[in-house]
Amino acid sequence: MALHLLRTLQDPQLVAQFQRSCGLTLQPKGEANGAAAGHVSVQSFQEGWGKTAGGKGVPQENGHKNCSNGSYSNGTHKQIVMYIGQASKDLLKWPRPSSPPVVKLETRVEAEYGMPSTHAIAATAISFTFLLASTGRYQFPFVLGFVAALCLSTLVSLSRLYTGMHTVLDVICGALFALLFLAMTFPSWDSIDHLLLTNPICPVVAVISGFLLSYNYPKLDHYSTTRADTTVILGVGAGTSIGVWVTHYIGLTYVPSGVFPLRIPLITSDMLLKHLLRFGLGVSHLVITRFIVKTLSLKALGSWYNVSTQSRTVRQRLEIEVPYKFVTYTSMGIVAIAFVPWLYHVLGL
Repeated sequence: MALHLLRTLQDPQLVAQFQRSCGLTLQPKGEANGAAAGHVSVQSFQEGWGKTAGGKGVPQENGHKNCSNGSYSNGTHKQIVMYIGQASKDLLKWPRPSSPPVVKLETRVEAEYGMPSTHAIAATAISFTFLLASTGRYQFPFVLGFVAALCLSTLVSLSRLYTGMHTVLDVICGALFALLFLAMTFPSWDSIDHLLLTNPICPVVAVISGFLLSYNYPKLDHYSTTRADTTVILGVGAGTSIGVWVTHYIGLTYVPSGVFPLRIPLITSDMLLKHLLRFGLGVSHLVITRFIVKTLSLKALGSWYNVSTQSRTVRQRLEIEVPYKFVTYTSMGIVAIAFVPWLYHVLGL
């Protein structure tokens, strides 16, 4: 019975049925358009379902910085769960749903395997992490927050069925794995926060372990973007670990005044303008950092290995791809978590 259920949830016909219910179908091309009879094409669909990226930012009262309550360890948990999900794809090697009957709307990740859905993992981990970290810290109806987290994770998961990139089983397993991981680690969030903020060994461990895990990522017989994406995740994690330690070391972490849970401040025009300035300043520094570090690291690696890094094939080589991506995104993590908040402090933002 259970085996039959698993096979049903893995059936691409189930995905195709969901796509047809959304108005997305495959239709044979006629001879009029010059294609061979029986070839399939998309009849109608809506684009715009891309990868979901999660950011972190909570409004602060003037003169106060964010307190702990798991805020810093949350990023570490997300990166760990994402690494496990990414690596599981290339260890299990379960194919994505076949086409036909499924309509494939993405081509970049088609070479990747499907189980589990890392989009479902990310959406579930990010939304429910925000919920758990905010509970007891800010005043809001828990039921409303739970519904919002559930809706976000569900919509992202359904989008993976809509784009034909995952089976129902891939999505369910991804969401359940994220929830299980959060449930297991939630009691230790405050302890991990304390270590990340005060122990100088944590940034060193994050950099070394992140690079080694990226470099020793499960090997495939063909190129896949999972190794590059995983290296980006671990690089950001290493940079974040360094950033939170530096931020604490220079004294930019304080406990907000008042009794918890705090009131969520009303959005005023001054606050909106300040956050727009913060956003623009932060994004511009990240873009500049990415360009400079990526360019310099590729030039250094090209000179070291005596190759031209202008070639995409060369940039996909293990000894080139992992170091330049890891260094680039570690630098971006440091800038985002340490330098940009310091800049906000200096500019009074």
